[in-house]
Amino acid sequence: MAPYDSDDNTNEDLRTGRRKAARYVVPVAVLGVAAATIGLVPAFAGSGDPDLPDITAQQLIEKIAASDVQQLSGTVKISTDLGLPNLGGLESSLGGMGGGGDDSGSSADPSSKLLELASGTHTLRIASDGEDKQKLSLLDKAAEYSVIHNGDEVWAYDSASNEAYHMKDSSGAAEKGTKGKADDVPATPKELADEALKAADDTTSVTVDGTAQVAGRDAYKLLIKPKASGSTVGAISIAVDSKTGLPLKFTLTPASGGAAVIDAGFTKVDFSKPAASTFDFSPPKGTKVTEGDEAKAEGPADRAQPKGGEDLGKEFQGLNVIGEGWSSIAQFDTGGEGMPSESSGAGDAGRFLDSLGDHVTGKFGSGTVFSTRLVNALITDDGKVYAGAVTKDALVKAANAAK
Repeated sequence: MAPYDSDDNTNEDLRTGRRKAARYVVPVAVLGVAAATIGLVPAFAGSGDPDLPDITAQQLIEKIAASDVQQLSGTVKISTDLGLPNLGGLESSLGGMGGGGDDSGSSADPSSKLLELASGTHTLRIASDGEDKQKLSLLDKAAEYSVIHNGDEVWAYDSASNEAYHMKDSSGAAEKGTKGKADDVPATPKELADEALKAADDTTSVTVDGTAQVAGRDAYKLLIKPKASGSTVGAISIAVDSKTGLPLKFTLTPASGGAAVIDAGFTKVDFSKPAASTFDFSPPKGTKVTEGDEAKAEGPADRAQPKGGEDLGKEFQGLNVIGEGWSSIAQFDTGGEGMPSESSGAGDAGRFLDSLGDHVTGKFGSGTVFSTRLVNALITDDGKVYAGAVTKDALVKAANAAK
């Protein structure tokens, strides 16, 4: 398949396609990237891979954008290796900071429960039947944690503790509850792909990297890579279903090499209509039920929701973005005095944080760099924060330049 021609009719088709894409998952800016940035290299099947018609990266991105899968069910395996300690140990060391049970009154609160996806390997079962019916279940040995959205109701149920979290609001709070809680942590290949495509600009190389089979489906592979050095992101590979355009697998490898930081993909997928009973839920006998409006005002459920500009301004003063694209660094002032440490009298929590960070000095004074395999953050002793998917040296350089 040849790249797009540049006649007027084709240009009009492209503009129409971009408007449609904006309605779905890809911002207009992504589809507006110059052809020189998006590699117009057709996909060629390797040995053993499905033999699919040639497609360009531009066409494949538009295929993702136009995907409108309303009904599906399947199993997703997600592995995350950020180089973080076990989250259970982290919460214990920090006295339960970030846990949902103490603040909201329910271990089933989605805003904290789904944070478990930030480390380790997990299996999810997902189902969808249009915009009003979705279910996501996190399977853990003999236990299961589920978030169910059915019409104007949202239920979250933790079978391990036999606790449930419930929201009901005909004005749309159910939808906000699903979006603001369950989707805070991208869990499916589609959600992860959406976030990656938002970052595609003229600092990015986007090409088609052959074909593959995922969950028994023929797929194209879209390869996204930063052009410049300095980012901790090595490459992102997205396997896209050749028929529906739905991302089936998402893999992010770090610039440092080694295992993938994030590897999420369907192991089973079915595009037929799920049974209506899939989205039915009634709390089992003896279940402790917490209603959404019973959660404390400053519990994790509230912190998961976007704050208004005024509140955000009070918490993060002078938010600034340094650089562009994959090497960009977010800089803001917490208005505080840096991170708690053992020397500042923060006790066990301070000692734990000290063990995670690297002490650095420069024109900015001194501070601590907290590193993962993907995102690094420098917190200076005067409360300024520099964070991004960049190297430690890049953070120190940015802090020095800001002085």
